[in-house]
Amino acid sequence: MTDLAPPLGRRLRWTFTDGLTLVGRELGRLRHDPGELVAALIFPAVMVVLFGYVFGSAIQVPDGGDYREYLMPGLFAMVTFSAVMGVMTRMAADASRGVMDRFRSMPMARLAVPFGQTGADLLVGLLMLAVMVGAGLLVGWQPHRGLIPTAQAFLLMIVLRYALSWAGVYVGLAVKNDQVADAMVPLFLPFTMLSNAFVPTGGMPGWLRFLADWNPVSALTAAARELFGNPGVPSGNVAWPLAHPVTAVLLWSAALLVIFVPLSLRAYMRRGR
Repeated sequence: MTDLAPPLGRRLRWTFTDGLTLVGRELGRLRHDPGELVAALIFPAVMVVLFGYVFGSAIQVPDGGDYREYLMPGLFAMVTFSAVMGVMTRMAADASRGVMDRFRSMPMARLAVPFGQTGADLLVGLLMLAVMVGAGLLVGWQPHRGLIPTAQAFLLMIVLRYALSWAGVYVGLAVKNDQVADAMVPLFLPFTMLSNAFVPTGGMPGWLRFLADWNPVSALTAAARELFGNPGVPSGNVAWPLAHPVTAVLLWSAALLVIFVPLSLRAYMRRGR
């Protein structure tokens, strides 16, 4: 019997090409609705001013240091985790409006739609990080360990953001419609707050500290502080993710991709049946 399935290399090129087309679709949609993009880019700058000057006047950094330098890695981590919310709402909106049904009726690769959403989110995330870097520099933050560790810190953020965007794809396809997805957005805020991003975890109750220390937000924040040379690097007897934050972020990223890429593909194929 002749195998009519295309070779793996051709399928991968097909997926990549179709995915890039849909990345262009998402970016074009943002161009026609610039308010969404402007709001996404303003958000990081507002966070720097709000938390840097409001919290900065009341919180003491462990072992001393400027609170805004302590804060910036946590805000970078917070912006990184916004990938889940953004992709979730866009996927839910497309699915509830019948866009997914039209895509499935077209001769395109199965992974192209989620690949396009995650790829577009990655580009938006880079813009958000650039805006936050500029705002951080204006309020006195700076990396102290040189170009390579600084680049490594931002690369970790990019890798984790891409992995998290696949979680957003799955949740967006799993919810009933875009109204449900919008209602779920505020639920992600406590997840980012329950970490070492804004305050040290040492003063938390034991059970709460355990949750905060094993939160991937805390691992990314600790890795960024270490690579930037900012205050607040954990020391002494701390949880494993805080003692090895770079490794923890990479493991979280790999786990998210392994879990949510196949789940997203399965949910996409089943949506609308």
